[in-house]
Amino acid sequence: MKFNPCKGGAWCDNTGTHCNGCGRSHEEIAQTRQLMKGLVEFAQKQGYENTDDFAQFIGATLARKLQKP
Repeated sequence: MKFNPCKGGAWCDNTGTHCNGCGRSHEEIAQTRQLMKGLVEFAQKQGYENTDDFAQFIGATLARKLQKP
C-alpha cells in the first residue's frame, strides 16, 4: 500500500470506512494523528527550541529504520 497524505478541506470525508480525499481508512488517519500528537507533546515537554532539527531527526531515523530488513 502506498501512503497518501491528507489533502484536507473539501476532499476530507468522514463517512464510510475511508476518506474520499486520501483513500486512507479513518482508523489509520486517527492512529497517525495520535502518533503526531505524541511527538508534539514529547518535544514540548522537553522544551526543545530547535523543533525543526527534532522533526528532521525523527523523519530521517524513521526512513532509515524502515529500510532495514
